[in-house]
Amino acid sequence: MPTYNKLVRDKIPEIIESNGKKFSTRILSEEEYITELKNKSFEELEEYRDAGTREEALEELADLMEIVHAFAKSHGSTLEEIEEIRLKKAEKRGAFDEKIFLIDVEDE
Repeated sequence: MPTYNKLVRDKIPEIIESNGKKFSTRILSEEEYITELKNKSFEELEEYRDAGTREEALEELADLMEIVHAFAKSHGSTLEEIEEIRLKKAEKRGAFDEKIFLIDVEDE
């Protein structure tokens, strides 16, 4: 039996059960949940990096967005509040639209 030890989407146990398989789960504490969300974000980011097609990339971006939703909720926030912060930062420091790659900065 494979061991996963990772955070999964809410309906995964139902899906596994509908396939006639046995499994074990547990509910995480809030602290464990944040840790596992962080781990899951790296997993999904790697899958996005490795995506070979536009469709695969968009699927992985959707997974990353789901994680951002969960992070916002866990911090008592909303995507709207995060978007406001993003816009303020973009206004003050810019976005990534111009694709600027910083090579070095001269020390004084």
